[in-house]
Amino acid sequence: MAGTQTLRDLLAAVEQVLIGKHAEAELAIVGLAAGGHLLIEDVPGVGKTMLAKSLARATGCTFKRIQFTPDLLPSDVTGVSIYNQRSGEFEFRAGPIVAHVVLADEINRATPKTQSALLEAMEEHQVTVEGVTRQLPAPFMVLATQNPIEYEGTFPLPEAQLDRFLLRIHLGYPAQAEEVNVLQRQMLRHPIEDLGAVTTASELQQLQLAVRSIHVDPQLQRYIVHIVNLTREHPDVYLGASPRGSLALMRAAQARSMLLGRDYVIPDDVKVLATSALAHRLIMSPEARMRNATAGAVIGSVLQEVPVPGSRVPA
Repeated sequence: MAGTQTLRDLLAAVEQVLIGKHAEAELAIVGLAAGGHLLIEDVPGVGKTMLAKSLARATGCTFKRIQFTPDLLPSDVTGVSIYNQRSGEFEFRAGPIVAHVVLADEINRATPKTQSALLEAMEEHQVTVEGVTRQLPAPFMVLATQNPIEYEGTFPLPEAQLDRFLLRIHLGYPAQAEEVNVLQRQMLRHPIEDLGAVTTASELQQLQLAVRSIHVDPQLQRYIVHIVNLTREHPDVYLGASPRGSLALMRAAQARSMLLGRDYVIPDDVKVLATSALAHRLIMSPEARMRNATAGAVIGSVLQEVPVPGSRVPA
């Protein structure tokens, strides 16, 4: 179907840089096609930034990078008005948030005040500076990298911000053979230097609109809502997934269907994506944290509990 080949080309381009991480690269392409923001979380040095940069290069979109640090100010993200002595007027100097693809590197090293500067941009695709609202380019996507919160000098992201990320991706260390492959491929130059664009910003925007036309049977919609509702009732969960989580899971399932060449969603799409789309939205209870219970385990138990509906292919 239309769009499938473009998504597969994007996946192949990302995998030129991200060695041995097919499932993670696929999640990134799904998030891109669904028009959502991605939170890439893991220890330093496993390719978080390279995944973000390869996505930006492959899409042919404008790209800006923000290195989050404890002294970063909100105006360093959104922009600021500067007085021009020649014209006698204030001129707006756009911040790095004004781009198609924005890499928010080590987002949890900035203070909560600066992190909150992204909230309006991520949800409404606009920024308000000194009372003036300005639209951001379309398509717009934030790729945020995050170190584990146990690391020194990190600030946990607030629940409202976590909820705005469509998917959370964990990369993990590569297998030994894959790591040897990384060394061999980077002996002379980095593979990202040879990475070219396989689509354009306007084509990507049309593709994201096409994803929304992928058929989702009402039974599958109820299946998604049932899963999300059970996260709110689970005894280990203090705060369950929001309705935005239900929508994120449906959008991601639609994008995965297009990537796999289908024009309809099946239950397996939902099951494969549930943890990545919902786990970061759950706030575990203090008792559960003391037992080292994880949000991923909660999603796994919920998926086992909810009956899978029979999928129906539209005529």
